[in-house]
Amino acid sequence: MKDVIIVSGGTIQRDFALDFLQKNKQKNTRLIAADRGVEFFEGTEWKPDIAVGDFDSLSAAGKEYLATLTDTEIIYLKPEKDDSDTQSAANFAIDRGAEKIVILGATGNRIDHLMANFGLLVHGRSRGADIILIDQWNYMKLISSHTILRKKEQFGKYVSFFSLEGDLPGLTLKGFKYPLNNHCLKASDSGLTVSNEIAEEEAIVEYEAGTLLMLMTRD
Repeated sequence: MKDVIIVSGGTIQRDFALDFLQKNKQKNTRLIAADRGVEFFEGTEWKPDIAVGDFDSLSAAGKEYLATLTDTEIIYLKPEKDDSDTQSAANFAIDRGAEKIVILGATGNRIDHLMANFGLLVHGRSRGADIILIDQWNYMKLISSHTILRKKEQFGKYVSFFSLEGDLPGLTLKGFKYPLNNHCLKASDSGLTVSNEIAEEEAIVEYEAGTLLMLMTRD
């Protein structure tokens, strides 16, 4: 599997997620349900190809639905484990050869889970996989230097950047409403890179070293 969409057990805006799957699931895209993410699929036109979790958080109806998934590969995990169900699902996908992983339901009310999933972006990159977190308001991923962003393809109006691993030297933003030239981005001045906008048809992001998180957001 090269392209994977993981439906996590976090808060999911159902209409957004259904529309996203309709527009983005290709023939070769594999769908993975992470634990309570199984319940999302009930009543939809899709079934997960794989379900990963200990499934202890499933409702009674969810457990009944899981039992009907005879064509789904089900990976049972021990309740006591070092990774979250979402992390386990991502690692499983990478072990199977995934190169691009989109995760729905990775945000929501739990900030601790969101922060852990930012770490998952770094972990995925270290294993050769591009991981993207998406909800109805946000599109989050790590980007490399010399990334080109096209205005017609942007997820939302606003684009923000954060350094995840210490100072990020040489940050240059071209084609943005608020450009930067060779700036050393620090956690203490990250307000400088919040809510920027793409001003030209193409915008370019460059930096010398580090790990850069990009968020495209909309109101």
